[in-house]
Amino acid sequence: MTDRSQTVRSHPSRKPCLTAVLRMAGLRPTRQRVALAELLFGGPHRHVSAEQLHGEAGEARVNVSLATIYNTLHQFHEAGLLREVAVDAARSYFDTDTSDHHHFYVEDEQRMIDIPATAVEFAKLPTAPTGMEVSHVDVVIRVRRAGTRA
Repeated sequence: MTDRSQTVRSHPSRKPCLTAVLRMAGLRPTRQRVALAELLFGGPHRHVSAEQLHGEAGEARVNVSLATIYNTLHQFHEAGLLREVAVDAARSYFDTDTSDHHHFYVEDEQRMIDIPATAVEFAKLPTAPTGMEVSHVDVVIRVRRAGTRA
């Protein structure tokens, strides 16, 4: 059992609170959604891939398919409960911290580290296309251990 599943189980159940949060976000609080919400939001803010959450669900004996994990993560994102951070065409992480901030992506460890929004400055952004406005800016800075090559 990993430290994460032990942490989730050591906290009292937050099901009533998470059920209300899901309802306020316009999502029906199904058993699987509530169980996944407990895994996602049962501790400090973090970044998780669908595959990581699927592994945690298995360890916590939450019977759910990887397809359901993907669907639920995207539903939580669309409802504003998670932030999706795409690091490339094949890999996204879901961030439980939806506040304005940026990320380092540690390539050789496949993990994300938060960067405060105030630590990144822009001299100028391009003008948005006609009829559109900039909703937010996501910066992902790729890093790797010094001395390693891609």
